[in-house]
Amino acid sequence: MPQFDAFEIKMLDTLQRDGRKPISELAQEIGLSTTPCARRFEALQRSGVIKGFSVQLSRRALGLAVEVFVQVRLTSHSDESPEIFINAVQRMDEVSACWTMTGDHDFLLHVMVPSVDELNTFVMHRLMRLKGVRDVHTQLVLQNIKGPGHVPLGHLRG
Repeated sequence: MPQFDAFEIKMLDTLQRDGRKPISELAQEIGLSTTPCARRFEALQRSGVIKGFSVQLSRRALGLAVEVFVQVRLTSHSDESPEIFINAVQRMDEVSACWTMTGDHDFLLHVMVPSVDELNTFVMHRLMRLKGVRDVHTQLVLQNIKGPGHVPLGHLRG
Protein backbone atom coordinates (compact mmCIF):
# COMPACT_ATOMS: atom_id res chain seq x y z
CA MET A 1 0.00 0.00 0.00
CA PRO A 2 1.38 3.44 -0.86
CA GLN A 3 2.45 5.68 1.99
CA PHE A 4 0.95 9.16 2.43
CA ASP A 5 2.12 11.81 4.84
CA ALA A 6 -0.17 14.03 6.91
CA PHE A 7 -0.10 16.85 4.32
CA GLU A 8 -1.20 14.52 1.51
CA ILE A 9 -3.97 12.99 3.61
CA LYS A 10 -5.24 16.47 4.53
CA MET A 11 -5.04 17.45 0.85
CA LEU A 12 -7.07 14.45 -0.28
CA ASP A 13 -9.65 14.99 2.45
CA THR A 14 -10.02 18.68 1.56
CA LEU A 15 -10.27 18.00 -2.18
CA GLN A 16 -13.01 15.41 -1.64
CA ARG A 17 -15.10 18.13 -0.03
CA ASP A 18 -14.18 20.87 -2.55
CA GLY A 19 -12.34 19.82 -5.69
CA ARG A 20 -12.42 23.38 -7.03
CA LYS A 21 -10.36 24.84 -4.19
CA PRO A 22 -7.45 26.89 -5.61
CA ILE A 23 -3.96 25.59 -4.82
CA SER A 24 -3.19 28.75 -2.80
CA GLU A 25 -6.18 28.11 -0.49
CA LEU A 26 -5.48 24.39 -0.38
CA ALA A 27 -1.88 25.06 0.64
CA GLN A 28 -2.97 27.39 3.42
CA GLU A 29 -5.56 24.93 4.71
CA ILE A 30 -3.14 22.00 4.92
CA GLY A 31 -0.20 24.04 6.23
CA LEU A 32 2.17 24.16 3.25
CA SER A 33 3.38 26.94 0.99
CA THR A 34 1.95 27.05 -2.52
CA THR A 35 4.86 25.52 -4.49
CA PRO A 36 5.29 22.33 -2.41
CA CYS A 37 1.51 21.95 -2.28
CA ALA A 38 1.29 22.21 -6.08
CA ARG A 39 4.08 19.63 -6.47
CA ARG A 40 2.33 17.16 -4.18
CA PHE A 41 -0.98 17.78 -5.95
CA GLU A 42 0.60 17.09 -9.36
CA ALA A 43 2.34 13.96 -8.03
CA LEU A 44 -0.99 12.64 -6.72
CA GLN A 45 -2.54 13.23 -10.14
CA ARG A 46 0.34 11.53 -12.00
CA SER A 47 0.20 8.51 -9.69
CA GLY A 48 -3.52 8.08 -10.33
CA VAL A 49 -4.61 8.75 -6.73
CA ILE A 50 -6.48 11.82 -7.98
CA LYS A 51 -8.41 10.49 -10.97
CA GLY A 52 -10.16 13.69 -11.99
CA PHE A 53 -12.72 16.27 -10.96
CA SER A 54 -16.45 16.28 -11.40
CA VAL A 55 -19.62 18.07 -10.40
CA GLN A 56 -22.43 16.49 -8.41
CA LEU A 57 -25.81 16.95 -10.06
CA SER A 58 -29.20 16.69 -8.42
CA ARG A 59 -31.08 13.87 -10.16
CA ARG A 60 -34.40 15.19 -8.87
CA ALA A 61 -33.74 18.71 -10.19
CA LEU A 62 -33.04 17.11 -13.57
CA GLY A 63 -36.33 15.20 -13.60
CA LEU A 64 -35.00 11.79 -12.56
CA ALA A 65 -37.55 10.95 -9.86
CA VAL A 66 -36.84 7.21 -9.70
CA GLU A 67 -33.55 5.78 -8.45
CA VAL A 68 -33.08 2.01 -8.18
CA PHE A 69 -30.45 -0.63 -7.69
CA VAL A 70 -30.84 -3.54 -10.08
CA GLN A 71 -29.26 -6.91 -9.40
CA VAL A 72 -28.73 -9.00 -12.55
CA ARG A 73 -28.01 -12.70 -12.86
CA LEU A 74 -26.75 -14.18 -16.11
CA THR A 75 -27.59 -17.62 -17.43
CA SER A 76 -23.95 -18.55 -18.00
CA HIS A 77 -20.41 -17.31 -17.60
CA SER A 78 -18.90 -19.79 -20.01
CA ASP A 79 -20.15 -18.10 -23.17
CA GLU A 80 -19.89 -14.50 -24.35
CA SER A 81 -22.84 -13.37 -22.17
CA PRO A 82 -20.77 -11.40 -19.64
CA GLU A 83 -18.99 -9.41 -22.36
CA ILE A 84 -22.24 -8.76 -24.23
CA PHE A 85 -23.90 -7.58 -21.01
CA ILE A 86 -20.99 -5.32 -20.02
CA ASN A 87 -20.80 -3.74 -23.49
CA ALA A 88 -24.55 -3.10 -23.52
CA VAL A 89 -24.61 -1.59 -20.02
CA GLN A 90 -21.75 0.77 -20.87
CA ARG A 91 -23.97 2.27 -23.58
CA MET A 92 -27.07 2.67 -21.36
CA ASP A 93 -27.41 6.27 -20.21
CA GLU A 94 -29.82 5.28 -17.41
CA VAL A 95 -27.07 3.22 -15.73
CA SER A 96 -24.86 5.53 -13.70
CA ALA A 97 -22.71 2.75 -12.23
CA CYS A 98 -22.23 -0.99 -12.61
CA TRP A 99 -20.30 -3.46 -10.50
CA THR A 100 -19.58 -7.18 -10.80
CA MET A 101 -20.58 -8.94 -7.60
CA THR A 102 -20.11 -12.12 -5.62
CA GLY A 103 -23.14 -13.97 -4.29
CA ASP A 104 -26.50 -14.72 -5.88
CA HIS A 105 -26.29 -12.04 -8.59
CA ASP A 106 -23.54 -11.24 -11.05
CA PHE A 107 -23.96 -7.48 -11.48
CA LEU A 108 -25.30 -4.54 -9.49
CA LEU A 109 -26.51 -1.53 -11.47
CA HIS A 110 -27.33 1.94 -10.19
CA VAL A 111 -30.14 3.26 -12.40
CA MET A 112 -31.96 6.61 -12.58
CA VAL A 113 -35.06 7.27 -14.70
CA PRO A 114 -37.82 9.89 -14.79
CA SER A 115 -40.73 7.62 -13.79
CA VAL A 116 -41.85 4.13 -12.83
CA ASP A 117 -43.16 3.71 -16.38
CA GLU A 118 -39.67 4.50 -17.69
CA LEU A 119 -38.23 1.99 -15.21
CA ASN A 120 -40.62 -0.66 -16.50
CA THR A 121 -39.59 0.06 -20.10
CA PHE A 122 -35.91 -0.03 -19.17
CA VAL A 123 -36.13 -3.33 -17.27
CA MET A 124 -38.63 -5.19 -19.44
CA HIS A 125 -37.70 -3.98 -22.91
CA ARG A 126 -34.00 -3.30 -22.66
CA LEU A 127 -32.36 -5.10 -19.75
CA MET A 128 -34.33 -8.37 -19.79
CA ARG A 129 -33.91 -8.65 -23.55
CA LEU A 130 -30.12 -8.71 -23.40
CA LYS A 131 -28.65 -12.06 -24.40
CA GLY A 132 -27.73 -14.11 -21.36
CA VAL A 133 -29.79 -12.24 -18.74
CA ARG A 134 -31.48 -14.82 -16.53
CA ASP A 135 -33.26 -12.58 -14.03
CA VAL A 136 -33.24 -9.14 -12.44
CA HIS A 137 -34.17 -7.89 -9.00
CA THR A 138 -34.88 -4.18 -8.48
CA GLN A 139 -34.71 -2.22 -5.25
CA LEU A 140 -36.22 1.26 -5.15
CA VAL A 141 -34.20 3.91 -3.33
CA LEU A 142 -36.45 5.75 -0.88
CA GLN A 143 -33.86 8.23 0.40
CA ASN A 144 -30.14 8.74 -0.05
CA ILE A 145 -28.66 9.07 3.44
CA LYS A 146 -24.98 9.36 2.52
CA GLY A 147 -22.91 9.45 -0.62
CA PRO A 148 -21.81 8.96 -3.24
CA GLY A 149 -18.32 10.29 -3.56
CA HIS A 150 -16.56 9.94 -0.23
CA VAL A 151 -13.52 7.65 -0.08
CA PRO A 152 -12.54 6.79 3.51
CA LEU A 153 -9.06 7.98 4.50
CA GLY A 154 -8.93 6.97 8.18
CA HIS A 155 -6.81 3.87 7.47
CA LEU A 156 -4.04 6.14 6.07
CA ARG A 157 -3.58 8.00 9.34
CA GLY A 158 -1.02 6.36 11.54
